[in-house]
Amino acid sequence: MDKKRIDEIKEKAFEIRCLTINEIASFGSGHIGGAMSISDLLALLYFDVMNVDPKNPGKEDRDRLVVSKGHAGPAVYASLALKGYFPKEMLSTLNQGGTSLPSHCDMLKTPGVDFTAGSLGQGFSAAAGIACGNRVKGVDAWTFSIIGDGESQEGQIWEAAEFAGAQKLDRLIAFEDLNGQQLDGYTKDIIPEEAEAVASRWTSFGWDTEVVDGHDVEALKNAIERAKGIKGKPHMIVMKTKKSYGYIPGEGIKANHSMPIKKEDAEKAISALKEREGR
Repeated sequence: MDKKRIDEIKEKAFEIRCLTINEIASFGSGHIGGAMSISDLLALLYFDVMNVDPKNPGKEDRDRLVVSKGHAGPAVYASLALKGYFPKEMLSTLNQGGTSLPSHCDMLKTPGVDFTAGSLGQGFSAAAGIACGNRVKGVDAWTFSIIGDGESQEGQIWEAAEFAGAQKLDRLIAFEDLNGQQLDGYTKDIIPEEAEAVASRWTSFGWDTEVVDGHDVEALKNAIERAKGIKGKPHMIVMKTKKSYGYIPGEGIKANHSMPIKKEDAEKAISALKEREGR
């Protein structure tokens, strides 16, 4: 990617973060931590990598994205609105009565969402099934999926991993958001999650693996392009990220999975982010 394109994707990631902060503030609280940590990836996928069409969200040959860590829905919704799937004004209805934007991603409610994410681990199994189904039908499309490091403690993740590896689903590219934290603490206190150990685990299940900085859009793009050139294996890109990255009040604290955010908090946080990024 040339510098101009990198800067364009970084700008989209910044917009996604600002929209996400304001979106959560409109409700008063929400899953800020894991939404902010994948904003760079979402910007890259929706605005550079994926073959999608907001005017025809159900087209058969589209690339699919299954965000298995569905509590990151606010960032997904911000990305979809920015892409043009629905008006940005709809973001202010997050989690409210009659909304099309529930706490977790729901394919029956939100245009552009490819699969409903409920209990952690289920979305990843669906992603493997979608990739397999597309191969059976001869659909020339890629399936992308995002899982969390806390979510990776679920056995269903590894059932899907074994299936995808055995079936050699080489048009499945997954990303593990290795931000080191989960609902009520640090992943290292439950299961040690050093990046190299995580990658080795995926390799043992027959996956092509790579570890990258999840906030470096150029590194992410290079990893995706490299993965697309490898046949006969599904692909796992382990992203080293910071939970709540971009919502500065939540960075580096333990209780950042879901946080109360008032409108005045959002305004201050966005101003602080602009200052840090020199905007």
